[in-house]
Amino acid sequence: MRYRGERIESYVYDVPSAIDDHRYLTNKSYRALIYSGDHDIIVPHLSTEEWIDTLKLPIVEDWEPCFVDGQVAGYKLKYLQNDCELTYATVRGVGHNTPEFKPEKCLPMLDRWCSGYPL
Repeated sequence: MRYRGERIESYVYDVPSAIDDHRYLTNKSYRALIYSGDHDIIVPHLSTEEWIDTLKLPIVEDWEPCFVDGQVAGYKLKYLQNDCELTYATVRGVGHNTPEFKPEKCLPMLDRWCSGYPL
């Protein structure tokens, strides 16, 4: 391959799956927040949910709405295994760059999660 007249090596790096790494982390005492815009066509929220399902984590809080200023800003689901707490949230009405395009919905979510409060 050439770039601006110079020969460069091709760079290909594929990660076949990181599921085993994620399963390993679920055996640690970590908290994790994963969120997706519900209009994301690059990484659709249904694909994120499918990935989380492969971890086989027990659900401790089923889907509930999250509110910002009295309006539904998205929905959340919580998993707990050992001491690993994983919260998955969707952000309503936004695509891939959620914090960029809906900071008014993302900042309260991140602030609540970092402070240990319910979303």
